Amino acid sequence: MKIESFPFQAISWTSVPREEYKGETGTYYTQQLMMNDIRVRMIEYSTDFKADHWCTKGHVLLCLEGELDILLKDGRKMKLLKDMSLFIGDENEPHFISTAIGCKLFIVD
Repeated sequence: MKIESFPFQAISWTSVPREEYKGETGTYYTQQLMMNDIRVRMIEYSTDFKADHWCTKGHVLLCLEGELDILLKDGRKMKLLKDMSLFIGDENEPHFISTAIGCKLFIVD
């Protein structure tokens, strides 16, 4: 990732609009900012959330609360817990997410 030039800024996430989306089951709320080609997001998933698609986008992700279940296309499974991170490149290991108890993530992609 190349971080192109943009001015220094500090963000209060309380001032970033929050949007609601539905999964196959459950709901998620996202707040996002764009800095050139870099998307920075705060996402909260409801209990019993299940995605409605496989994702091939790369991410740098930090779990702030709860836990996230990740299924990779090759059958591997992992659980991301609070204070754990995940790193994956674009077009690598398609992944599918769900959570039974809900979670809050900070994501850069």
